[in-house]
Amino acid sequence: MQNLDVTRMSVKGQVVIPGDIRQALGLVTGTKFVVAGEGDTVILRKIGRPALEEAERLFGASRKFARRTGLKKADVKKAIRKSRADK
Repeated sequence: MQNLDVTRMSVKGQVVIPGDIRQALGLVTGTKFVVAGEGDTVILRKIGRPALEEAERLFGASRKFARRTGLKKADVKKAIRKSRADK
């Protein structure tokens, strides 16, 4: 079941997420979000550590991609070193 409610934006651009939705989604003070907007739609997506199952799925997909493209551990290490040097 989807939680729906109505809220409004303050003069400072702040939007209150209603309490029942915060509770249902486990949102607490300091929760960070990615904000995306297009047309008349705004999407907030909570940023956080993925659940163990999701992390395992992501790692598995990454390994399959690496095998399919011929990416080696040395390539990843080189890219990390280059990225850190560019900062």
